Amino acid sequence: MLRRLAVASVILTAACAGQQKTEAPAEGQKQMTKEERLRITNQPPFDLATCFPREQNLPSPANEGVLVGALLSVRPDVLECLVDPANRGAAASTKVTVKTTVNAQGATHAITGENLTPAGTACIQQVLDTHVKPTPLAADAKPVEATYAYDHATANNASVTMGINEGSDFSGTVRLAEKSWCDCFAGFKEGTPPVLASDIHIVKGQPNPTEVVFKPSGSTEGDQLASCLQAKVAKMPATTTGELKFPFRFVFFNSQAPVEASASMPPELRFFQLELARTQTAAASAIAFGARTNAADTYDAVVQKYTKTKDYKLFDELASKCTALVDSATKWVDALKAQETVDQTTLKLVQELKAQKEDWAPVEAASQEALANTQKDLTAAQQRLAADQGACPKKSYNAPKKK
Repeated sequence: MLRRLAVASVILTAACAGQQKTEAPAEGQKQMTKEERLRITNQPPFDLATCFPREQNLPSPANEGVLVGALLSVRPDVLECLVDPANRGAAASTKVTVKTTVNAQGATHAITGENLTPAGTACIQQVLDTHVKPTPLAADAKPVEATYAYDHATANNASVTMGINEGSDFSGTVRLAEKSWCDCFAGFKEGTPPVLASDIHIVKGQPNPTEVVFKPSGSTEGDQLASCLQAKVAKMPATTTGELKFPFRFVFFNSQAPVEASASMPPELRFFQLELARTQTAAASAIAFGARTNAADTYDAVVQKYTKTKDYKLFDELASKCTALVDSATKWVDALKAQETVDQTTLKLVQELKAQKEDWAPVEAASQEALANTQKDLTAAQQRLAADQGACPKKSYNAPKKK
């Protein structure tokens, strides 16, 4: 199961189909000319999960499943580091490899990469040190290691590139600042905000935009968010050699949001939202798999002790450890069911998109493969759960037969 956790493959396959749509104007905003589309850049989506990371209570002791799941869960934060051009080199593709080692002193994260700057390494190091903190192992325990790779491509992943033109540079500055505007997103910790369309006016000699106007979002919550963002953008430093008027489209995802939260999103954006959600369900499945492995090891140790000693006093311990094993296996099954739900929802959406545009055919094939793999893992987990339930000892209260 752990070998199939490179869930970004579907995203990369669909990038050309989906990314083109994210630059389309929002409802009520006139269609931009080709010249304008080429001119205004640096308005990629922002994942709200980086504002509100979930506290991880990783199973102890750490094992490969737990570590892989933990590393996968912080993917939004790692990729957010790579939005900033200061954290990437000049190449269009950046690869980051993290090797996490856990011993009696705790966890260490060794970061290597291609096209990664020292500032980028420092940003990712802070993410890992803050959010991937497994419990130290026992003093006599063998160190545990896990390796995970993060791939970032400027054509497929959110990124900012400076030096294009004045409007794009201002847009890039706004996008980089969104990570510090988390107070605006407090109402969307478990949801996805609507797409917000705004118009920005910058005049030579004025230190800030002279006008930032948001169009109605269609919801009270969206308008409240727009009001908060308007105040932030209006204070941004702005320079121009003449006069600039251009649209800024705020697009948001939330990796932590439940599947149903994406229902109102435009279909192409919803696809990307579901892929981000799948990353988190896959991470949860890996961690649950690691927890079940721990429970199985603990139960097996008691079984071996009982087998050697035949000490009936070990029965209660056998029963409690087996109950814990069944509980962990159940949680593993539940995690995979959640992953299956995301995969099924994604496939249905992609099939609808394919009916409109044949370009989505490769994405449909990749989505079908992802669903099949999840269902294969789910079947194996359900079989393991049934075996665990059957393995639990049962007390017999039959009285001895009279002679």
